[in-house]
Amino acid sequence: MSQRKEIPQHIAIIMDGNGRWAKRQGKSRSEGHFAGMNALHECVQNAANSGVKYLTVYAFSTENWGRPQAEVDALMELVCTGVELETEELAKQGVRVLIIGDRSRFSDKVKAALNRIESNTAHGQTMTLILALNYSSRSEIVVAVRDLAEKVASGELKAEQIDEQMISSALYTAQIPDPDLIIRTSGECRLSNFLMWQASYSEFYFTDVLWPDFNKEELDKALEAYAQRDRRYGLVK
Repeated sequence: MSQRKEIPQHIAIIMDGNGRWAKRQGKSRSEGHFAGMNALHECVQNAANSGVKYLTVYAFSTENWGRPQAEVDALMELVCTGVELETEELAKQGVRVLIIGDRSRFSDKVKAALNRIESNTAHGQTMTLILALNYSSRSEIVVAVRDLAEKVASGELKAEQIDEQMISSALYTAQIPDPDLIIRTSGECRLSNFLMWQASYSEFYFTDVLWPDFNKEELDKALEAYAQRDRRYGLVK
């Protein structure tokens, strides 16, 4: 790979293709999701080693509750398993974990696991890993708008004071820079209700590779493609 001059500060990934990978391998969908967790483990290490400071992954959308109950149960159990397997290593690597999304629908067991991994990695400074769980970009924006509307109604805020920065500050990602690069695996070319506000000027990289096969070589390809982009933000150089 050629020498890269630009490393994205923030990469966001739509991890797609676990089910199709499992089908091709003659395995269950649950096994596909476990393979996807292993791919995430590798991706976190590779991203941190490349100098990426923020990595956001779309782990479970609000729409995913509509999947078969057995698959949802397996995914929730995988969240807890992942916390047990990964927390100590992430803390050693200096990776801080943040959770974005609506936690209210999760079981007490899952909530406790999420709180635990956030607490035990809170001092990490190498990279921040953001897990989007029960996440919906539209719902996130609605919650932010309602919060601002309540402040206007109470007199705490004037409507004309609301600007883009204020809305950004009311989102789950308030303290996180917008993603420079959004990657989607498995050949699909859409955002699927992921970081729609934050993606205004993100670069996109789509690959046919299924998520469990997204290894260091595939991440390097995405970083190389990003390095070739000319980011003008609507301006002229």
